[in-house]
Amino acid sequence: MATRLGLGLPQMQQYDLGRDVPEVARAAEATGYDSLWVFERILFPEPARQGLYGIPGLPWPDHYRSVADPLVTLTLAAAATSRARLGTSVLVAPLHGPFQLARSLASLDAASGGRVVAGLGTGWSHDEYAAAAVAPFERRGKVLDELIEVCRAVWGPDPVTYEGELTTIAPSVVGPKPAGPLPILLPANTPRAARRLVDHADGWMPAAAGVEPLKKQWADLRALAEERGRTAPLQSVLRANTLYTRETYTADDRRPFQGSTDQIVEDLHAHSEVGLEEILVELQGPLRDAQELKDVASEVYEKARAAGI
Repeated sequence: MATRLGLGLPQMQQYDLGRDVPEVARAAEATGYDSLWVFERILFPEPARQGLYGIPGLPWPDHYRSVADPLVTLTLAAAATSRARLGTSVLVAPLHGPFQLARSLASLDAASGGRVVAGLGTGWSHDEYAAAAVAPFERRGKVLDELIEVCRAVWGPDPVTYEGELTTIAPSVVGPKPAGPLPILLPANTPRAARRLVDHADGWMPAAAGVEPLKKQWADLRALAEERGRTAPLQSVLRANTLYTRETYTADDRRPFQGSTDQIVEDLHAHSEVGLEEILVELQGPLRDAQELKDVASEVYEKARAAGI
């Protein structure tokens, strides 16, 4: 079975949100992409209190200076398409009130005919937490736990009732309900996060960092699922953050998914051999405009399918 391919939607400052999101979404669906994805960055601190991903000294990329709201972006894409799944990779859970986010995702799923995939994470930026979080950074795991529980409750049968640290729902009718099963995917970067995924989520959403680490993580996660008695299959979507270059990248320090379309497809092929169901290709960062994004996305897709992915 061929690996499903998804495409990141244009959210960055070089794109026109109202015009380019529907245009790229329609083109990607027509090309054959199985899914369309958004990510979340709410601000660009100057100076930042910490490096990118919390790594000291690592600068934030300039294209993070303006990133459109993920659910607004996904709603625009939903209205312009009919088939492609609509995913978040990822929403930073503690930046959202659990009840309101559960309702927003359910409404989008109902409106799109059951196409939403909820990728959720805890984030890493202290500046983002200071601006918008519903609880301190140190409680981020507990917030994610509660958000998952609230989603399951809100998306389930009425009357909905829930009692947590952040959320209290008196017995209530809460609608609309999702049109179908609305999967929750999580990263699993720590042993505790892996247990949360296996016990409470529908699948795994790692970021690509090389084939061998991915193989080990996937094997470890499946072993943990067996150990903990999970019977439901683990869904899987790999996020491939590309660094597209118009020419072949020839330096010795080439990272996975860095370089020309041929090099990106070469890495897609290698990572697809690990056996995950889907790969999200994020291309938008270094591209000039929507036309270039459509062109590069189409080229990557056609070459990937020709390569047997």
